[in-house]
Amino acid sequence: MLGVMATRDALRMAEDRGLDLVEITPNAVPPVCKIMDYGKFKYEESIKAKQQRKAQKVQKVKEVKFHPGTDTNDFNYKINQIRGFIEDGCKVKLTLQYRGRENAHRELGEDVINRVLEELRDECFVEQAPKTLGRILGALIGPPRKNAPKPQQPKPAAS
Repeated sequence: MLGVMATRDALRMAEDRGLDLVEITPNAVPPVCKIMDYGKFKYEESIKAKQQRKAQKVQKVKEVKFHPGTDTNDFNYKINQIRGFIEDGCKVKLTLQYRGRENAHRELGEDVINRVLEELRDECFVEQAPKTLGRILGALIGPPRKNAPKPQQPKPAAS
């Protein structure tokens, strides 16, 4: 803290020390400046930003498509794929597309998606409930939340 001084004096002090005069808050009255090595400051900022990007976890979304006529073996194979994606920490978008006359029996498609959700209810968290958009029925599931409260089991009555 050197106090209030003329810009010329502050520049001279920075040059004597071999450093830069950096304006921190230009809108203040008087403006606040700091004597520092600006190149070193920028370098350290870039290193911090790089570490933050490295520590950041990117959430991937995988998509698994179904049709109302998906047979048992295909259904089981897709369930196993979904389990693998969830174990890897990915979110999974379930889509079911109606084609042609399948539109007349939308309840069959809803049954397929509900069967998937029922099959995986203990292993995943439903982030978006099944919703129809045009010819596509979609839902979004993800890995179970770590801090979510677990359902309480009824306690046996003391006799």
